[in-house]
Amino acid sequence: MSGSSEDPAAADTGGSAPTTVELTPSLSLDLYAVAAHLDLDALRKLQLVLPFDVILQDPLVLRENPALASDDRFDVRWEPGLLDGPTSARFAVVDRDRTTGVVRPAAVWDAGRRRFVKGGEVLDVSRRDEPEFHQVNVWALLQYALAFYEGSFGLGRPIPWGFDGNRLTVLPHAGTGKNAFYERATKSLNFYQFGDDENRTYTCLSADIVYHEFAHAVLDGIRPHYLDSTSVETRAFHEFFGDISAILLSLRNTRFRQTIAEQTLGDLAAATNLSSFAEEFGRQARGRAFLRSAANSKTMSHVSNSTDAYTMSNVLTGTMYEILLAISKQYLEREHERHDSGATSRTPSAKRVFWNAIQRMQRMVIQPLDLLPPVDVTFRDYALAVLRAEQLADPIDPHDYVGLMLDVFVARGILDEEDRTALSEVRYLHRQEGLRSAYDIDDWSRSRPAAYRFLHDNREDLLIPLGADLVVADLYDTTKYGRAGHRLPHEVVLQYVWHEDVALDDTHTTPLRCGGTLVFDTRGNLRSWFRKPGASLADDEQTLGWPQRGDSRIRRAWHAEVAAGQQRRQALLDDIAARPDAFRSGASGS
Repeated sequence: MSGSSEDPAAADTGGSAPTTVELTPSLSLDLYAVAAHLDLDALRKLQLVLPFDVILQDPLVLRENPALASDDRFDVRWEPGLLDGPTSARFAVVDRDRTTGVVRPAAVWDAGRRRFVKGGEVLDVSRRDEPEFHQVNVWALLQYALAFYEGSFGLGRPIPWGFDGNRLTVLPHAGTGKNAFYERATKSLNFYQFGDDENRTYTCLSADIVYHEFAHAVLDGIRPHYLDSTSVETRAFHEFFGDISAILLSLRNTRFRQTIAEQTLGDLAAATNLSSFAEEFGRQARGRAFLRSAANSKTMSHVSNSTDAYTMSNVLTGTMYEILLAISKQYLEREHERHDSGATSRTPSAKRVFWNAIQRMQRMVIQPLDLLPPVDVTFRDYALAVLRAEQLADPIDPHDYVGLMLDVFVARGILDEEDRTALSEVRYLHRQEGLRSAYDIDDWSRSRPAAYRFLHDNREDLLIPLGADLVVADLYDTTKYGRAGHRLPHEVVLQYVWHEDVALDDTHTTPLRCGGTLVFDTRGNLRSWFRKPGASLADDEQTLGWPQRGDSRIRRAWHAEVAAGQQRRQALLDDIAARPDAFRSGASGS
């Protein structure tokens, strides 16, 4: 994201001075309105992206391996309304100690220079030890990460938060302690510090930790019911998403990625600084070399009896990291093959391979999130969503990425051989479920009440109990890019949920959360359907005579859904019995 600010277009102007335009506030607003259609070079020239000094890697990594060059500059999009703090449309940095209530002075926004300052001096990396630089550092990292998730190679849409409001509060010095966490109840990200004055660790200066904790806020925004789940696997998915986000965001930094390429000669498996998270935090707070490592060979059998979300998350993190290594290796081998065969004179480059691999992995990791069910996600759900998203984005799949990922998912025990067979048989782009009014998508996708009516009219085909108090959890559309930057079909995503009371004893109940995610193209074709059934379908079958249609397909699906719902109810009871503390929710952290 960093680069020269020199203007190559000014090299030859026919002997006359280049024309300059004063960026008045009015002109800046006009340019901001069309910024999405401009390339990065134009954005820099027009000061619609601003360079901010940041600390990218954990400070301990910089001290022990200076070649990784932790200091760099990020291009952060300018936006109107920037304020002291820093405060932007989506973030408000408030440097308050949660224990004492003391509030530090904020970094000051200098609108004329378009920089944050202290005492009139720009807060650059030379002032890394000052609290105000910490404020700017964490804000710039978060702005960059938000663009990563919302961009067309990610979710392709603005993301909401998991709470009422549009600004996430960020506390860079929330107190003293070995901790950092996202907290929905206070709408905040909280970063602590610990250690003596000469060896103090600030978690707000560890990009790995910042990215990890922000990923919790992102996932809570798009799937808020996950934090309410009693399932250890759902909580483990939260931790996985934080860890894999730290890897992907670190690799997107040009200097860091190129340094790793030079040090490893293209063997990404040797990049230990990439596969381990929060080195300084892990060493000082946990007494081990790193907090968690993605370079592991754990399978689901290793964690089958685990009730610890952090331990279980290692399996999925290791799985996706293994896929990243395999894709990078395949890219590099293809470059060498093309070069050796004379198909290209371009010299194979590990730097270029890493960049291509990280762009593909961003799509493979982030875009499938839109397919996931709204409640109780499992590793299997995610694996199937990753494979389905890849099939939709690249149905020809000339390099068999689906096969590559299937091999890894099966070897890790996340999927099994039956899944391999089912996924290999048919690669359809869409299917029809006999849904009434599916082709009237322009009508029912305009509002949640209209979407509810669509769901209600199709309860039988969507296997939704007639008596379920159905709620439209979310309704949105996406604009995403796929391989080689081509635009993917426009999609409409509809999430719905309901809950069923499950008796714990004669007087107490607990909710079994149910629901599904439907993904349509703009013609009303169903591209994906992930769901979590309830147990009350059996009641409809007995008392209402459902399903009313007599065709065998509907009846087979109905009976399978009843069995799956009953299994989910029993799994909920077993989980609560094994973990009495399972009702705690609303906070997530490392």
